[in-house]
Amino acid sequence: MTGRIFAVALLAGLAAGLAVSVLQHFTTTPIILHAETFEGKPAASLGGHAQLDLTARGLTGGRLYLAHGAADHGSNAEAQTWSPEDGLERTLFTSLTNVLTAIGFALVLTAVMFMRGRPVDGRQGVIWGMAGFAVVSLAPALGLPPEVPGAMAAELTGRQEWWVLCAVLTAGGLGLMFLSAQRWMPWAGAAMLALPHVLGAPQADAMGGAVPPELAAHFVAASLVTAAAFWAFLGFATGTLAKRFKLT
Repeated sequence: MTGRIFAVALLAGLAAGLAVSVLQHFTTTPIILHAETFEGKPAASLGGHAQLDLTARGLTGGRLYLAHGAADHGSNAEAQTWSPEDGLERTLFTSLTNVLTAIGFALVLTAVMFMRGRPVDGRQGVIWGMAGFAVVSLAPALGLPPEVPGAMAAELTGRQEWWVLCAVLTAGGLGLMFLSAQRWMPWAGAAMLALPHVLGAPQADAMGGAVPPELAAHFVAASLVTAAAFWAFLGFATGTLAKRFKLT
């Protein structure tokens, strides 16, 4: 049985990872590449008004995180963090990352379907997949929307901790709301769903950045739509293969 679980996860993750890599080529990747043209520009090239504007608004505590921009690196090339070259190399590494991530998520979906112990097919798998989308992408995006390179953001560790808290509570809340028989449990589940948003996600001290807000907004929409398509496909593939391999 363990071998069949891993086989389902491997095949479903491979298919979903490759599919989302193709989809990203037409949705989020062009936006990221466009945003990176702003990310690498120093403040002076933007008219020299960025820091002055922050100071005038009392927002000097803001910090601009440039994950890949040249401004974050010294002049010594050896001190720069390695990253894949644009073009085929970057596409291959992105696709590999997508496949490995998809296999991991498919393993979780397959294990949950198996522990549930009820027959599942592709259509039911889509429902499981959309639950995964709600846990991993949708609920965290309410507090921490997807960010393009060069966007202003809070400290990384705090964001990661809040994301984990939100994902765990969302998964637990959905489980209590839809998988429990006790009448009080849906109410407890709803409270779990709301808790991370009541606590609030860490936010940057200032709004803005080098990337135009229209581009950032487009990236949020494209990222969530792409994630929804990925999870729907992953759930369908996992459910279909689970039925074919007779896991339940």
